[in-house]
Amino acid sequence: MSTSITADVERLLTSEPLMAHLATCANERPHVAPVWYDYADGVVEVLTTGQKLRNVRENPRVALSIQKDDGGHAQWMVTLLGTATVVDDAEATRDAERRINAKYGADPDAWSGNVLVRIDVGTASSQTY
Repeated sequence: MSTSITADVERLLTSEPLMAHLATCANERPHVAPVWYDYADGVVEVLTTGQKLRNVRENPRVALSIQKDDGGHAQWMVTLLGTATVVDDAEATRDAERRINAKYGADPDAWSGNVLVRIDVGTASSQTY
């Protein structure tokens, strides 16, 4: 089902620190890579650099996929489609670094060279297995 984010999908997205896969595309070349994320109120925040960041700057249309597995068996999945914005604000980036790194058990200063990207979610699809 494809909809805006429901309370059930929000519960899944915030239930535990799972890896997400961010899909970007520029110059007709898709790129997918794992990222840590934070979700609140219809917005996903990720910290990134490299090809993902270059692609977002060129084409802000992105997809994000999160899946919960148990012993190699899928429990649920959520796919989000949205528009990404690069946030060139040192204070906002530092705040996101603290939140996201804490969520995943990393040092607050880990990966401080990353750039904050906010994704405004347009649609969400989900499946529970």
